[in-house]
Amino acid sequence: MKKILTLLLAATLVVACSDDEKPDTGNGIVNINRNDTSVEPALQRLEFPHVKGGNSRVIIHTCNDDFGINYSVEWDCDKRSQRWSCYQMYAANRVAKTSRYTSDYNQYPFDPELSAGEYFDSDPYWRSGYDHGHICPSADRLYSKDANYQTFYLTNMQPQRNAFNAGIWEVMEAKLRSWIHQSSNIKDTLFVCKGGTIDAVETAGGIKDPILTTLSNGLIVPKYFFMALLYKTKTGSYRAMAFWAEHLNEDHSNDPLGNYVINIDELERRTGIDFFCNLPDDIENEVEATSIDDIKWLWTL
Repeated sequence: MKKILTLLLAATLVVACSDDEKPDTGNGIVNINRNDTSVEPALQRLEFPHVKGGNSRVIIHTCNDDFGINYSVEWDCDKRSQRWSCYQMYAANRVAKTSRYTSDYNQYPFDPELSAGEYFDSDPYWRSGYDHGHICPSADRLYSKDANYQTFYLTNMQPQRNAFNAGIWEVMEAKLRSWIHQSSNIKDTLFVCKGGTIDAVETAGGIKDPILTTLSNGLIVPKYFFMALLYKTKTGSYRAMAFWAEHLNEDHSNDPLGNYVINIDELERRTGIDFFCNLPDDIENEVEATSIDDIKWLWTL
């Protein structure tokens, strides 16, 4: 089962997390920049940023299992590009029960929730020189065959140079998995929002161009990629950080990950996206302003 909704410009809601191993849905604590959950209650989940709205959609992919929501995407229908994918990682959905999806004829399926005209007529990555860069990785969704298959939808992709995709991006993804253990008695949760830059942001120095290039078929290639991370411990405390990396055609897989660390406040300035807006304001303000030195210490980077 899958759900899709057309987004309105909205404000958002806070979530207090449960202590079980199922996805957090929260208990409706109010804050001033929450998502509007009147259309879709799932928008209160902590992994969701404030949705942009306009001619965009949030696509929520679910599976017929105990985990419910697999991952979600904000899809910009005008740009024919995803803005982000978000999802949760915790002990129970980190257990590998299947292998990576492969197909000789349809390795990257069209998202069945998009209508004609909302995507390209054919796979725009084909012979483009760019990888199908997973945003929610296949390796994060090995708990079921259906969940893994869904990560190969073209809406969960951004064009990435292979040296980047198989280099520093892959190293960052492996680091995220290392923070969530598969032991059933650990109830920590990692809330993840990842993507590539597709929206221009006005800065003190002028408009910041987020696009590396746009291919002749209209496919946007982001100039930067990011990961926004919120960690909730089993005791209910929070910490947050972000990775920010320029999309270079170079192998930086041996770089210290600390070189790519910024706080969430800075990531919001660079992307124009309001991350973790469903947290209570006092917690959100505190964790998003954490200093780089403190982030490196808290996350052992």
